[in-house]
Amino acid sequence: MNKPTLMVLAAGMGSRYGGVKQIDAVGKNGETLLDFGVYDANKSGFSKVVFIIRKDIEKDFRERLFDRIAKNMDATYVFQSKDKILTEEQKALSKDRTKPWGTIHAVLCAQEAVKEPFAVINADDYYGREAFSILGKHLSGLENDSRDHAMVGYVLENTMSLSGTVSRAICTVKDDYLVSMQENTKIGYAEDRKIISHIDGKDIVLSGKEWVSMNFFGFAPTVFDGFNAYWDDFIKDNVTTEKAECYLPNGASHLVTSGEGQMRFYTTQEKWFGMTYSEDRAIVKRELANKIIKGYYPEKLWKY
Repeated sequence: MNKPTLMVLAAGMGSRYGGVKQIDAVGKNGETLLDFGVYDANKSGFSKVVFIIRKDIEKDFRERLFDRIAKNMDATYVFQSKDKILTEEQKALSKDRTKPWGTIHAVLCAQEAVKEPFAVINADDYYGREAFSILGKHLSGLENDSRDHAMVGYVLENTMSLSGTVSRAICTVKDDYLVSMQENTKIGYAEDRKIISHIDGKDIVLSGKEWVSMNFFGFAPTVFDGFNAYWDDFIKDNVTTEKAECYLPNGASHLVTSGEGQMRFYTTQEKWFGMTYSEDRAIVKRELANKIIKGYYPEKLWKY
């Protein structure tokens, strides 16, 4: 039985938040939101964690998060940079770009560090231990050559922020398997409290009951073949753009629609909270404090 790895997307710029939110202290002992996610993963059978970060936050990242976790479980990190995995020609064509290329690019930056089934999470989202347990069980039963991937879907209304818009991929599901999903990068509340997606120049009213992706996927290593091909097609079309991003939900959806793999769709009723905006920090601190009071988490997560 495989012991899966957790891959953490932690290289985001944090432009809406206003700082390096991945290492902002929100726990009683200086823990970050990510500490709690890694703790849940460790309790759910994940034996290793691979962080994807930017080089410029390495010192703070080590001091405020990584060194603590590395004392408690197998941990490593890799860097995502604008030029990583690009050819020399692509580097020249994209010389005016300042930011990395999104979440598919991030996953591919870490492919040399992951040789076993793995889950992917965002660094700034709270997923809940149930979701880690679900994916941990699925992944521990996979062989490395499997194409039976998985994800955990959340109810849209359980993942909204009162502070502004959020990015969610809306999923189409049939018989517990993903059919397709589409990234919606601006979903928010209207003044009348309706949930609106601003997409392709239109405002689409959503019910709030839609299943959405929170970038919580479980993959066998075979996924790298499909993602590399998907990335190659993306970069050919977008190498000169300054802002286009290669999104993980769209790449995962392509695996399904192209027949390269299937995606078991698990669900949870867990309520999300996260660090999208600076106003979210107080909410995150309160939610985590309540979970500690209820005994869901110990007063101290890790041995120091």
